[in-house]
Amino acid sequence: MSDSRFRLSFDQCRAQLRERLREAAPSRIQLLCGPRQVGKTTLLLQLAEEIGAAATYVAADAAPAMLSGFWERTWAGAEEVAVRLGRAVVLLDEVHVQPAWAARLKAEWDRLKRRRLPVHVVAAGSSAMRLAEGSRESLAGRFERLTLAHWSASALASAFAMAEAEAVDVAVRLGTYPGSMELRRDPPRWQAYVRDAIVEPAIGRDLAGQASVRRPGLLRQIFAVAASSPAQVVSLQKIRGQLQDRGALETVSHYLALLEEAFLVAALEKHSARLARSRAAPPKLVVLNNALLAVLDPLGPPSAAGDPARFGRWVENACLAFAWNAGQQVRYWREEPLEVDAVLDGSWGRVAIEVKTGPYAPADLRGLLEFSRRHAGYRPVVLCDRGQEDVARRSGVDALPWGEFLLKGL
Repeated sequence: MSDSRFRLSFDQCRAQLRERLREAAPSRIQLLCGPRQVGKTTLLLQLAEEIGAAATYVAADAAPAMLSGFWERTWAGAEEVAVRLGRAVVLLDEVHVQPAWAARLKAEWDRLKRRRLPVHVVAAGSSAMRLAEGSRESLAGRFERLTLAHWSASALASAFAMAEAEAVDVAVRLGTYPGSMELRRDPPRWQAYVRDAIVEPAIGRDLAGQASVRRPGLLRQIFAVAASSPAQVVSLQKIRGQLQDRGALETVSHYLALLEEAFLVAALEKHSARLARSRAAPPKLVVLNNALLAVLDPLGPPSAAGDPARFGRWVENACLAFAWNAGQQVRYWREEPLEVDAVLDGSWGRVAIEVKTGPYAPADLRGLLEFSRRHAGYRPVVLCDRGQEDVARRSGVDALPWGEFLLKGL
């Protein structure tokens, strides 16, 4: 499971890198991870432009990087810049493409430290799995990891000059991949982009290439089942029952964990005071960007008027995914017949959340009220349609329009 402490927005990640690149060099390697197509290359190019002559941006998957001596030329050039200007910053994009990249980067960093050369290193890659694996094997103690998370609705509104209401609608119905935004009014091109630039590379290359994935077809099926069950509690046995190529429960659980490491699907644990009981409970599946729902659902994105039940599930999925991407620990609670959609712990505080779209009654909040009675440290909040807040407030529960939550969180 990816560490929630390091999931950052684009602006937060850029600010942290700026701050760390002002420290005395050589300092720790900055390893930039995250989902595909969320702006890692854009961020490196912005830093290169800001830093100017002291920066060396290198795309490790470009044609020049395939030539003999590329690695040696890169570091010799950085050393020359450091001596001449008193500072150098090496920005390595798609670094995982290079053979034995982690061991070679370790050797260069150790050499910089021994010689006290003022060179900063930022390494990024589109395969979060390969970056994580390489850093654990070779770079222990030499790097700091930053994770660029999926974008939020407010980030879309700011970057693409959208009205806030439009940004919220897009986040729910089409997801938040920034590269897909210019295609959002052309559904066939939009679908092709998400499928070919995000889903297929993540599933077909990043995950299927892992040594622990011996059955890539099964992995694809598990991803498809998860994408068809947004914000639903589904037992591993039920998931296995929907697969054409059935695997052991341990394999299903392992592949779900890999999907989370790749920022595709989170399998939320049940909130329980007993750890063993929490881990034994069935997971709640949350797809971490609603674009993945839209590209895989044969019915396409739902509307509140035309398909209110499916729209409600997509809204809940978007809200829980937003909290996960914002670095909160997200779980669910269930004691039949009562349930709470999400239990959050993190920088937003301790919060129990119920998501309601359309009209609802005080009786629909029984699970939230019972959880609050048993766990007084959690603040109950209902996320509902605008204008429906009074139903919750009459029950003594805070309420917030879910659209406002997707823009600003808690």
